[in-house]
Amino acid sequence: MRFKISTATVCVGIVLSCGALLTIGCEHKGPAQKAGEKLDRAVDDVKDAIDPPGPAEKAGRAIDRAVDDVKK
Repeated sequence: MRFKISTATVCVGIVLSCGALLTIGCEHKGPAQKAGEKLDRAVDDVKDAIDPPGPAEKAGRAIDRAVDDVKK
């Protein structure tokens, strides 16, 4: 059985990797980090339209966003 990776999956991986590289080491959110976060959420929205998340993934995202808001 062959595992097939879609173009959308590859694009999402590349965008998330680039976003992660932009945010490493930043303590204060600058314009690039804010733009990266917006891009990450936009990618999540597109990914969710293709493959809707389950309840565990939704809960995990909510926790991640709550922790990020506390760090601000």
